[in-house]
Amino acid sequence: MAMTQSTSGSAKATSIEVNDVAPISAGERHGKAWHLFTVWTTPNLEFATVFVGALAIGFGLNVWQGLLAVLVGNALAGITHGILSTWGPSAGLPQMVLSRNAFGKWGNLIPAGMSTLVAGIGWFAVNTVSGTFALSALFPALGTLGALAVIIVLQVGVAFVGHNLIQKWERYLSYFQAIVWIIVIVTVLGQQGAFEVAAAADSAFPWAGFTLTAGAAYGYTAGWTAFASDYTRYLPASTSKRALGWAAGLGNFTSTTLIMGVGVLAFNALTGNPGDFWGIQNPTSAFTGLFNSTFAAIVLLSIVIGSVSANILNVYSGAMSFLAMGFKLGFKTRRAIMVLVAGLAGGVLSFLGVQNGDVAHQLDSFLLVVSYWVSPWIAVVLTERILSKGKNAGERAMAPKNSWAGAAAFVIATAVSIWGFAAQVLYTGVFAKDSGLGDLTAVVGFVLASVLFVLFSRVDKNSKN
Repeated sequence: MAMTQSTSGSAKATSIEVNDVAPISAGERHGKAWHLFTVWTTPNLEFATVFVGALAIGFGLNVWQGLLAVLVGNALAGITHGILSTWGPSAGLPQMVLSRNAFGKWGNLIPAGMSTLVAGIGWFAVNTVSGTFALSALFPALGTLGALAVIIVLQVGVAFVGHNLIQKWERYLSYFQAIVWIIVIVTVLGQQGAFEVAAAADSAFPWAGFTLTAGAAYGYTAGWTAFASDYTRYLPASTSKRALGWAAGLGNFTSTTLIMGVGVLAFNALTGNPGDFWGIQNPTSAFTGLFNSTFAAIVLLSIVIGSVSANILNVYSGAMSFLAMGFKLGFKTRRAIMVLVAGLAGGVLSFLGVQNGDVAHQLDSFLLVVSYWVSPWIAVVLTERILSKGKNAGERAMAPKNSWAGAAAFVIATAVSIWGFAAQVLYTGVFAKDSGLGDLTAVVGFVLASVLFVLFSRVDKNSKN
């Protein structure tokens, strides 16, 4: 079937999307609220999600503490994801365009630029490496570079076509993914040692490990929120906000919590203590080793699909975030062209990653630290929305003023929260060193950003509130 460029309102999956960051007209609206459940389920059914849960064991939590930590982190992320998803139908705009209301015309360059780098290039590279290793293990004849080429072409190709194909991809593949991961869950639940609780050396609750795990879960799941309205702006303006919020929020929360829970249980069964966890050379192989060879191959295929599904969203919304920065590119298909550019940049990093596994691990650690920006960004845009008291968000975002309150609150809160409360291998904050509470960066960043925005907006003459 030939591909066409269309703005006629066609919902054909093969129509190349030529809308970029402009509002979606009423004639082009289509879709249903429940579709967002599958949009936010499929990309989380991958090994990266499993590994976030597995970190609980590495951080010294027992199985029940680990399950609670991922539940808390994902619940907090799911709530705000659902809320921001409801902003799309009324405004018809991508999330980073709506972010202008809080950050102003020039201040919005900061979060939009962060989203472009972290999602469109950074996470794209990490997930591509994961998918490449899974595909090469499934089809050795492809070789590593052959598998890398297949993965990049597939995910960039779908994102290049655009919104309608993305929706179809995520929805229909969610059925296959759900079947595979239900079997995975049942198998892992039956593993000897999955629920075993080792005797604790210290009776005190391991707050450090708990906050590190909850923070990692929150950062992973909330990372999607910077794209929330990108996939709801085509819905009819009359779409029920309640139904949409529940569908998007639960899709994100349910998938991440279940699959991270699989990670907690599986690696609790595989390792006896944190030292054993950090000694695992190939976590993917260790995980698939829990299954018989036939089903292990199916799981590898599912990991490939999950990695591609995640990266389709990453590169599509990364390109959208770049265009939200306001650059004037004089060609009609600039959104599609930016997908290719982001895919090329991410592909170069992916190539380095498959050549040297350490590069991928270092990049993954870097991205976990950079994910600290999401919490204060969410706080700023949510606070602005509350203070705006129902003013037309779409109209304001298309004519942003040069306000500084949002950018100032965001930068200060992000810097202070990382400086004082981060607890990562690369850096430990001054207050985190001796507190024994682990990583409170996201919590501090959220609260501080919200408070600062309220204060700054009162003195910012260009604030829209």
